[in-house]
Amino acid sequence: MTTAGAPPQAFHAHVPGSKSLTNRALLLAAAAGGSSVLAAPLVSEDTTAFRAALAQLGCRIVSLADGSGWQVDGLGRGPKGAGRIWCADAGTAARFLPPLAATGHGDFVFEGSAQLTARPLAPLADALRRLGARVHTAGGGTLPLRVEAAGLDGGGLEVDGGLSSQFLSGLLMAGPLLRTPLLIRVRDLVSRPYVDMTLALMRHFGAEVSEDAPGEFAVRPTGYRATGLRIEPDASTASYFFAAAAVTGSAVTVAGLGRDSLQGDVRFVDVLERAGALVRRGSESTTVTGTGALRGGFTVDMGEISDTFMTLAAIAPLADAPITVRGIAHARLKESDRIEAVARNLRAAGVRTETGRDRITVHPGETSAARIACHRDHRIAMAFSVLNLRTQNLTLDDPGCVAKTFPGFHAELHRLFPRHPLQ
Repeated sequence: MTTAGAPPQAFHAHVPGSKSLTNRALLLAAAAGGSSVLAAPLVSEDTTAFRAALAQLGCRIVSLADGSGWQVDGLGRGPKGAGRIWCADAGTAARFLPPLAATGHGDFVFEGSAQLTARPLAPLADALRRLGARVHTAGGGTLPLRVEAAGLDGGGLEVDGGLSSQFLSGLLMAGPLLRTPLLIRVRDLVSRPYVDMTLALMRHFGAEVSEDAPGEFAVRPTGYRATGLRIEPDASTASYFFAAAAVTGSAVTVAGLGRDSLQGDVRFVDVLERAGALVRRGSESTTVTGTGALRGGFTVDMGEISDTFMTLAAIAPLADAPITVRGIAHARLKESDRIEAVARNLRAAGVRTETGRDRITVHPGETSAARIACHRDHRIAMAFSVLNLRTQNLTLDDPGCVAKTFPGFHAELHRLFPRHPLQ
């Protein structure tokens, strides 16, 4: 903590590239004609799994000699051939790649880890069948998922967006590779900023896509063109360092993450501002400065930035009044049931919490020593590591699970805040 009256310590956090941007850009570059260069992509378990899956679909991806990025030699169409595609733990691979495969020709089977296999895929499989694809899933609508591909026509399609925006993003990104235009009507859409990101990247790679009315998306079958893209730092990952500033009375800046970011999760700083932190939003960077106290006593809907709700919930015991987060029912279908996982870990540390179908309320209070159950969920490990900056009495049962999105997370947190014990 900063000494009273002294200026806050100022740090620059080194945050790696966005997973969401990296994996979307990989797919679009793979579908484009020609070679694209992705600068500063995220290198983590999820993105390397996505990259490897694209290679299994026939796309050539090589690292640049200077280590600054990846060159993607696009297929210019949907994939051809046959094979078993390993998605590991990457939900984006399981949701984005089957629609791409369906636009090609061949027989592709998508498989994944036990954790990924437990996540639902039935809405995506049903949507692809309605477009004429031959798709088979395991009982219960999960992986393994088989696509017998012979290209896809477009047409009209209604999609339920209440479980995951990734289903819609996967279908939209396949749209330019269809034989005829695609019109998608979506209801109950969650995580809208991720769809906006998808649309922006599709346009960057030359697609013609429009939203002619709220929730009605039209995609023309124009294909994609190769281009370059620099990947922004990951706004979800940045949330942990911004929260660390708020709870330690420090100032943390993340360069490359400005007010015009493509990532909705940059809006997490608005929540920290409501909790009493000072926020400076620049065109090329964002800075959060903690004031030495965390203000509670409010309810916030984080449905559109649900990947960051755990960051707020984990530090909420340090606030001066209860904090309620709502609108996050879909977070129960992520790597873990994130609402219950966070609540149980807080209760294990002696913190009073209440949960509902789409909400969690966290009350202020002292924490007792506890071993945090990560459930192989990188975001649980990162969020509770921030709380531990203040409490110094928490350990993680699986610190290495952060490799899913940021293998160097603990080292970077320790670099900025040396009192953070490496887990």
